Amino acid sequence: MSNASAIFKACVQAIQRGELIEREGRNDKEFHFQNWFKRRLETLDINFDSPGRNSYPDFRLVRFTEGFELKGLAYPGREADYDCNSQVPRGEHNGRQVYYVFGRYPVNPDGNNYPVLDLVLCHGSFLNADNTYVHKNKSFRGFGSYGDILVRDRKMYVAPTPFALAEGTAHRRTLIVPNGHAVDSDMVEVGTLTRREVDQVVVAYSFDLRTNELATTKVANPNAGREHVFKAYRVGDDPADAVTLRARNQILAGLMAAEAVVEDDED
Repeated sequence: MSNASAIFKACVQAIQRGELIEREGRNDKEFHFQNWFKRRLETLDINFDSPGRNSYPDFRLVRFTEGFELKGLAYPGREADYDCNSQVPRGEHNGRQVYYVFGRYPVNPDGNNYPVLDLVLCHGSFLNADNTYVHKNKSFRGFGSYGDILVRDRKMYVAPTPFALAEGTAHRRTLIVPNGHAVDSDMVEVGTLTRREVDQVVVAYSFDLRTNELATTKVANPNAGREHVFKAYRVGDDPADAVTLRARNQILAGLMAAEAVVEDDED
């Protein structure tokens, strides 16, 4: 049993009713969309653990092995990718199925109440099929002229959003789950998305402190060519236009363009 489609429908119905995000103030840059989603869980009378600043996923259901990670995105703005902080996206974590909820809202609202413009609720395996990687931050001491400076390797992951991966998600409300995943009978299928694993995967990287060059080590992917099939759904009274997966070269071009914009802003 999965609560994903019921929660998705509750989100869509709230958007249709015009239930707004309520920002506590301009300094509330993280929890406003989470609070909006929290109210959806409360209306469904689903027990959950409230999110903490460093918890993953953000919302963990109590009676079900499911969790929901929230990603609010200002629009127009950065929408092709998002910072994952210290957690690589995945479809399972600590035995719990993980779903990601992406919601876009106006970048410059005229107050502290504003709408959810569009929404994608997707299973984490749509973003990354590997559940085995364990993130750890490492460090070493010995850098610098006197050999007493600590260097921390604190990894930051940047992953594509469903808006970059799939055509037809912008300005719509879409549920994306693995093929065969249980959904409510009134959901309308609007697409089949097949993601294929690459031939080589990165297993290590190194950084040269003299040249500031970063190098990666790749090995053959034992699952090279494996296909992961997903289905896209909408509620019955929403537009049923198709959702399609973008070609890999198109996805990568969009991500590199987004990365270039971020680098220009940081210069």
